[in-house]
Amino acid sequence: MTKSVERNLVIGLDVGTSKVVATVGEITADNQLSIVGVGCQESHGMDKGGVNDLNLVSDSIRRAVDEAELMADCRIGSVYLGISGKHIQCQNESGVVAINNAEVTEDDMDNVMHIARSVPISAERKMLHSLAQEYSIDMQEGIKNPLGMSGVRMEAKAHIITCSNDMAKNIEKCVERCGLQVDQLTFGALASSYAVLTDDEKELGVAVLDIGGGTMDLAIYVNGALRHTAVIPVAGNQVTGDIAKIFRTPISHAESLKVQYACASSQMASSEETIEVPSVGGRPARLMSRHTLSEVVEPRFRELFELALEEIRRSGFEDQIAAGLVVTGGTAKMAGALEVAEDICQMPVRIGKPVNITGLTDYVDDPAYATAVGLLQYGRSLHSVNAQKSRVDTDVSWWSRVSKWFQGEF
Repeated sequence: MTKSVERNLVIGLDVGTSKVVATVGEITADNQLSIVGVGCQESHGMDKGGVNDLNLVSDSIRRAVDEAELMADCRIGSVYLGISGKHIQCQNESGVVAINNAEVTEDDMDNVMHIARSVPISAERKMLHSLAQEYSIDMQEGIKNPLGMSGVRMEAKAHIITCSNDMAKNIEKCVERCGLQVDQLTFGALASSYAVLTDDEKELGVAVLDIGGGTMDLAIYVNGALRHTAVIPVAGNQVTGDIAKIFRTPISHAESLKVQYACASSQMASSEETIEVPSVGGRPARLMSRHTLSEVVEPRFRELFELALEEIRRSGFEDQIAAGLVVTGGTAKMAGALEVAEDICQMPVRIGKPVNITGLTDYVDDPAYATAVGLLQYGRSLHSVNAQKSRVDTDVSWWSRVSKWFQGEF
């Protein structure tokens, strides 16, 4: 097998409550992302984004990675790892610096962001991301890229995302047990936004809600910048649990019923179509209508979207998301989810699938793969920034050597 570094590959690993997805993307010559490998396995040992059993999680990761390696014909050595859970927290901060050389340089931008993220955080927490929102130079506000602009004083506003240090160490340990390194931990909703949102939506104002098995991850963009993130520790598994308890069927069968027959809107479910519900303890299976199943599922779905709307209102950006809500994640695929979301949130809603990719797109053309593909997009963006900085550093070094030669110092 070829090594990932030789083919300019980037690997995303989404370790969720219900599934583990490993994706392999190749960065093409024109800096586009081509999907070349996908591995998906059922997740064991995870609950609400947290690790319950290191061995079970490691085994799930290993199977997904092996499947992706086989498809992509490569050897995976490091991954961009997604993380979620109710331990995720966010805050908006700002920093101010004096502009040294009358115009803004890369060093000035690095310094002001360093000050913005130099907020005290407890020893139990770890900083995941510090993302620039906008800059102000003297009296001019709302600047997105201040490089080269003239001024005396520059201020930067930043969105800071932190996580529990122990939670991060546990999921990283699972990956390292598989002989892999973690390039960077990435918040799940941030990754999903890279996969499913357009620049126009981010500029106009949009909320992305990733509904997985154990958590709902929320990210809100306004004026092109990330303004608010949150994790709500209830999601699709609550729907499965309701089905299992009310119809007295094993969890595994309840999950199958949810995936194959459930509808989030009872008005859309047929009362004539019947489905077979397995029982427990050797009891005979029973028949019920699909409409009856939807009557159990709909209240929980309404509760999920009500919790999401409550968090959007708490953020203070409800009136600024003109592009509405983009719902993604595996649970978003359920029939009727879109209609229930529109009814509860009273805003435009669409289901988000990964976009702006090439290659094996049929394998990931699904909301359930949003985070895994978004990790690739996030990794590609970092790769582009690092490559650009490397070129700049090389150019500066070359010019320095030429200058010294002319000065007789080389």
